[in-house]
Amino acid sequence: MLLIDGHLDLAMNALIWNRDLTQSVYEIRRQETSMTQKGRAMGTVAFPEMRKGEVGVCLATVIARIARNGNPLLGYNSPEIAYAMAQGQLAYYRILEAQGKIRIIKDWETLNAHVEEWLNDSHRNAPLGFILSMEGADPIINPKQVKSWWKDGLRVVSLSHYGVSTYAHGTGTKGGLTPLGRELLEEMHSIGMILDVTHLSEESFWEALDAFPGPVIASHNNCRALVPGDRQFSDEQIQALIKRDAVIGVALDAWMLYPGWVKGKTPNTVVDMQSVADQIDHICRLAGNRRHAAIGSDLDGGFGKEQCPHDLDTIADLQKIPILLEKMGYPEGDIKLIMHGNWLRLFRTAWS
Repeated sequence: MLLIDGHLDLAMNALIWNRDLTQSVYEIRRQETSMTQKGRAMGTVAFPEMRKGEVGVCLATVIARIARNGNPLLGYNSPEIAYAMAQGQLAYYRILEAQGKIRIIKDWETLNAHVEEWLNDSHRNAPLGFILSMEGADPIINPKQVKSWWKDGLRVVSLSHYGVSTYAHGTGTKGGLTPLGRELLEEMHSIGMILDVTHLSEESFWEALDAFPGPVIASHNNCRALVPGDRQFSDEQIQALIKRDAVIGVALDAWMLYPGWVKGKTPNTVVDMQSVADQIDHICRLAGNRRHAAIGSDLDGGFGKEQCPHDLDTIADLQKIPILLEKMGYPEGDIKLIMHGNWLRLFRTAWS
């Protein structure tokens, strides 16, 4: 079944982790056998496995945050460096497109035609479809630069990552939008950019929803009712997104699927793919329908299979989700919505 994945850090893995994603997951693991860094020799995502898992479209990120408050996670020492790093990731996608390996999707007509290609037998020769997104807006040096990024093909932006960005408070912090954050939202709305509210602090989340009248998504976010913590959304936040006709992509990072997970200590044997299906089901129950839940796997987002459900080896195993949902009583039409249809509706509406 065709799958649209709402969040994959592909360029980060290629440029920062030095992974050739045209090779198989297993070859990349072999090359990293002697590496001890978290996630090394444990990767789950590469282009051959995306094809095997029918991941015909994804939201592919550029990410380069500014280091603040001693937090070096993906952090750089100036906006100019963050911009240059993100542009380098963009260049990676562009060369892949020039080689015919991917297709950068910027509008509904292209997305619709691409999906039709993947839904028929000819998709074996079709490129992978990438909708470009930015995780944390630090590479946008100032709000007026949104127009330049739009011309570059960027279509989705989240305001912050972990900590505080130029534009908003993010995961692990308390506080709202900055004055520049409000200006950024105005520029984004004026040009048609989609807002991703993933990683926003609670105050920033509510302020952003109030300030931004355009299309909204949560590319990779789970449910606080099932796994406590500020990285997850409360039921109230999920219901607010449902009212905005947003789509929420469920993530596969194990600490977002298992209450009490301790990074580096809890074994992934405690988490399986049923936990992912349960997150999807919770969103559907809050909505009273199946129109708002989707997948935003975040696989290889700084971790590997050691921090995924134990019954996932590669991204191809996302195809276990339809089987689990069917066992939970979901009809085929609703499963297709969750696997790709909800993302398609969101982009059709946003790009109309």
